[in-house]
Amino acid sequence: MFDQLENTVKRYQELTEKLGDPKVIGQQQLYTQYAKEYADLGRLVELYGEYKEAVKELADLESMSTEDPEMQALIDDEFEQLTARKERLVSDLRVLLLPKDPNDDKNVIMEIRAGAGGDEAALFAADLFRMYSKYAEAENWKIETMSTNTTGLDGFKEVIFTIAGKGAYSRLKYESGVHRVQRVPTTEASGRIHTSTATVAVLPEAEEVEVEINPQDIRIDVFRSTGPGGQSVNTTDSAVRITYIPTGMVVSCQDEKSQHKNKDKAMRILRARLLDKIQQEQEEKLSSARRSQVGTGERSERIRTYNFPQGRVTDHRIGLTLYHLEQVMEGQLDQIIEPLIEAEQKLRLQNLEVEA
Repeated sequence: MFDQLENTVKRYQELTEKLGDPKVIGQQQLYTQYAKEYADLGRLVELYGEYKEAVKELADLESMSTEDPEMQALIDDEFEQLTARKERLVSDLRVLLLPKDPNDDKNVIMEIRAGAGGDEAALFAADLFRMYSKYAEAENWKIETMSTNTTGLDGFKEVIFTIAGKGAYSRLKYESGVHRVQRVPTTEASGRIHTSTATVAVLPEAEEVEVEINPQDIRIDVFRSTGPGGQSVNTTDSAVRITYIPTGMVVSCQDEKSQHKNKDKAMRILRARLLDKIQQEQEEKLSSARRSQVGTGERSERIRTYNFPQGRVTDHRIGLTLYHLEQVMEGQLDQIIEPLIEAEQKLRLQNLEVEA
């Protein structure tokens, strides 16, 4: 571990010199690459510096001795505090040295679909869309709606959208799975509590270079956009349906009035789904990748329950229960996401120790 940290410090110093080199500054792509690596290593180098300072201070305290009981008690107390701080720093450094998920810096394509529960499930899907929109807004991330399939009650049978911003995937990747709601629907006259579900899929947005799609492998169909009830929305064939022939995967977009824009959005969704499929297959081959996840990552896995009568939200993967449902539905998701991140880091560290 410490050899790795020393190498990191050397690399950080090299990058500091490179970023001040006029030859590098003149090459925008190279400069951006180095600047990103420099920023990524900054926190690790800072913590390692704090660790070495704590070790030095502990060595100084160990060399101190006195006949004065009060002074010795102060030294012993400070030694105990410094030892605890050193142990915390070691723990934090281990976490920062964990291999980084290559998707963490990517933008996100989220897909929310109504599950069991009819109109109430569609309304819940709309509530989840609003929740994630509020969270993205608080994080200063940009949202773009890609495709919607609405119901007559302002619900969503399906909504697909992108969230673009620093660290979007690193935080939202834990949201994939089945979300369950327990509440009295607005359409329920008798006041009975219903249970409904919605499925959330979180995909890292793929670059064109990451997923190469042969034009011969896709079939593009155009049709007229329709709204709830099947009524025609546009008078031109602007809606686009793309079928990826090798797998039969189908993506449709009809929200834009421009056929070109709908095609562009559909291709972005298709690339993300294909990248996700490739990565899922790779993870299945590497069992350790699955073991290091909080939950299975399967879309069929029930991950969370939102109980409105009791104002309770429960994440079943880590047994977390909060009575802050109103805050959560307003997009204050960090109180769930942070414990999920910590649980996954702890699991990954345990797996590394077992493999070692």
